[in-house]
Amino acid sequence: MNFRDYLKNYPDENGRFGEFGGSYLPPELQKAFDETTQAYRTICLSQRFIAELRRIRRDFQGRPTPVTHCENLSRELGDGSCQIYLKREDLNHSGAHKLNHCMGEGLLAKYMGKKRLIAETGAGQHGVALATAAAYFGLECEIHMGEVDIAKQAPNVARMKILGANVVPVTHGLKTLKEAVDSAFESYAKNYKDSIYCIGSALGPHPFPMMVRDFQACVGFEARDQFIEANGFGPDVVCACVGGGSNSIGMFSAFLEDSCEIVGIEPLGLGPELGNHAASTTYGSKGVMHGFESIMLKDEQGEPAPVYSIASGLDYPAVGPEHAFLNSVGRTRYEAIGDEDAVEAFYRLSRSEGIIPALESSHAVAFAMKYAKEHRGKTILACCSGRGDKDVDFVVEKFGFGDEFLAKRAAEGKRF
Repeated sequence: MNFRDYLKNYPDENGRFGEFGGSYLPPELQKAFDETTQAYRTICLSQRFIAELRRIRRDFQGRPTPVTHCENLSRELGDGSCQIYLKREDLNHSGAHKLNHCMGEGLLAKYMGKKRLIAETGAGQHGVALATAAAYFGLECEIHMGEVDIAKQAPNVARMKILGANVVPVTHGLKTLKEAVDSAFESYAKNYKDSIYCIGSALGPHPFPMMVRDFQACVGFEARDQFIEANGFGPDVVCACVGGGSNSIGMFSAFLEDSCEIVGIEPLGLGPELGNHAASTTYGSKGVMHGFESIMLKDEQGEPAPVYSIASGLDYPAVGPEHAFLNSVGRTRYEAIGDEDAVEAFYRLSRSEGIIPALESSHAVAFAMKYAKEHRGKTILACCSGRGDKDVDFVVEKFGFGDEFLAKRAAEGKRF
């Protein structure tokens, strides 16, 4: 497949990436999403909107974020090992990539005359970013979050409330990200006339997979230019963690025409048994949920299966439709990293480079470390999608400060 002009041609007018994507909604909600589609297609061609968004990214978000060469970590993995580089979205204002699309969605809401932003969140980074955008634009903010994630991500819950958001606890089902999406959809269905639903990843009904990708594409285009400027050539491999897939699709977009390998890293959790992981591309099949068609994990009845990951932002039972498409045509591939490998990467990056990554990002770092040990003389560029402040209390409570955990991994022969 030729990827020249890919971003102009995909998705099609119906929001489909090949056989994936689209919009599967009740008629009343479809009208609201059509309104959002029309507004976005109008303003994305507006010089005034683009100029304002660029100003916000520069003066408020602090973009561009840098690319960092992890010299110490690369050296630890062996002489002549593959060199690891990180795109530092942890240095984006609010601590993750999420603000890239939240500021775009907030600006869109102002253009449409809406007064409220409604969203779900898992790890809390999207919730914090949307609450930040709402405060910036003077809008109300309503964030739906599962009770399990509220307990795991207390620092982010506090940040959302300080920023003025109404955090709605979700108490049904597994009380995690899927249920938070269900709850947010229900609220939006009742309030769509004066609200906009700001999906937290590159998924959901059209136009959100397209919008989120477009708003996140700055990550990849910055990273590509920065890497080439520093090295004189592009990376051999580009990787990023994938739950729904917002940081990864933003990272991948700029490299589709290049010859590099592109790898999405999914959460293997506790292992391949259904219910122990959230690796939907690796173990899932085609299906429809939350208004879009993609690859999803299913139970015996064909319904969305229960999922798990130590990283709250990755425990969703489907992948964004564009990821499903790129995988189906062979441009990207997907691998799964388990909890313990991710936790080791969390500690190792912290100790070797002074960078504490989010547990979500730690999955991409873990893959980069594994790849580096096995491929000499190459380069790998990983997206550090967020900082680990939100995870520190949870990790310390569960694993301590790392000495015993790393020693145990070494004794068992599991360390990278």
